[in-house]
This record gives sequence, C-alpha cells and structure tokens, in this order.
Amino acid sequence: MPQGHTARKRFGQNFLSDSNIIRKIITAIAPKPGEHVVEIGPGLGALTEPLLEECGQLQVVEIDRDLIARLKERYTPEQIVIHEGDALKFDFATLPSPLRVVGNLPYNISTPLLFHLADYAERVRDMTFMLQKEVVQRMVAEPDTEEYGRLSVMLQYRFDMARLFDVPPGAFRPAPKVTSAIVWMRPKPPEACCCSDEKLFGKIVTAAFGQRRKTLRNTLKQWCSDADFETLGIDPQARGETLEVDDYVRVTDLVAQHPRSGLI
Repeated sequence: MPQGHTARKRFGQNFLSDSNIIRKIITAIAPKPGEHVVEIGPGLGALTEPLLEECGQLQVVEIDRDLIARLKERYTPEQIVIHEGDALKFDFATLPSPLRVVGNLPYNISTPLLFHLADYAERVRDMTFMLQKEVVQRMVAEPDTEEYGRLSVMLQYRFDMARLFDVPPGAFRPAPKVTSAIVWMRPKPPEACCCSDEKLFGKIVTAAFGQRRKTLRNTLKQWCSDADFETLGIDPQARGETLEVDDYVRVTDLVAQHPRSGLI
C-alpha cells in the first residue's frame, strides 16, 4: 500500500488495509470484464487494484487532489477514468449505464450521499458500500424496531438491500472508533416504486419520524384526518416506526388525491 499520505479528517478518511477483508468485499461484488464499475473515494487503492484486475477498467470519483495525483502516477487513463470532485455533487448520469457503484463511503457524508445516489437508481444495476455499522442497521431495519426510521423507509422504497458482513476497526489505518459493515443495494424495478407523488412521500415520511414519541395523529395532522386513517386502516394513535413502507405509500396516495388545506 502506498505510504506517506496522512488521512484527512475533513474528508472522513480511514483507509482499508486488511487483505482478507478486501478479498471478501471483491468476492461479494464479483466484478466482471466489460461492466461499468465506478468507485467512490478510491483512497489509497485498496479496492481499486483488485477491482481493476477483475473488470479491466474503472471509473473513480475522488475529492482529494493528493490521492488523485497518486492514482495518475499508478494507472493509465485507459485503466482508470478519474472524476475529480465531491461525490455529493457529482452527476452520475454522465457515466455509462448500467452502473455498478462501490466504495468505502466517508462516514460524515454517508446518509446524504445515499440519498443523492438514489436519484440515479434507474441507471444503477447495484451498489456495494462499506458504511458505519449503525447506518447499515438503520438502512435494513424492520418496522417497529429502534433502528427503523426515515432512512429505512426512503431507501427500502427504492432498493432491495442486504447487510453482508461486518468489518472491525482494526481493518483500517487509522482505525476508526466504530465498526463498519458491508451493504448491498439493488434498485427495485420502476413498477415497484409506484407512489403517486414521491416528493410528498418524502415529506410525509420525514414528518412521521420528526418526533418519534408522537403519534401519527399529531405528526401527520396537516395531511391526515381521523377519517383518512380509518379509510387506510391505520391506527392514528400508532407511531411512525410501526408503519411499513407500503403503508407510507398508501398514506401518500390518499393525501395526493385530496390534499388538506393546500399544505402539500
């Protein structure tokens, strides 16, 4: 592994260095020649090298200029196409599809980056990421659990997801203070994402989890009356974490049909 680069806290850098974990991740991704693979935050190249060995060419998105210079020294433009900049602002629609997106995502931007990537779901075949374990637990959480929340609902609406395995702090340099986990995400077919108003869906889900101790009658009062809840077969005294993704779709579809007070 290249030496001499100091991990930068502002970029949330922790570099993977455990060869067994690296091999396990590559096996889970199973890249093949000709596939359109893009790596977010290649860092010191722990995943980059074995990905290249399998698929022949790679697109990467990297914000750190020092790391970009290292990549340019080590690989030819035919091997790696480098996109310099912030992955949160990058237009993934400029890349060939179907995309296979991989990366050890910086913990400090992981949630907004997942939402950003969700906007490109129709161009993505699958995504395999290393994230903080607690974030992955929230992503795949079941209803009526402590981990289940806005992130769970918004991502489960658009993706099938699975937590593959955990990665201990000792697999990194420098070692983070938290355990990581590998998550696999596959976009659902367009016909499965059938909410009539996805922007409204996002507002309703956000409101339902904005004050977790409050009932749906309180958190969704600007949209739903008791009569609406009765029509939906949902207890207004229930809390947001008890509803499944499909329940939020049904709430949104009903509200979209007859919005109350023009508040949507």
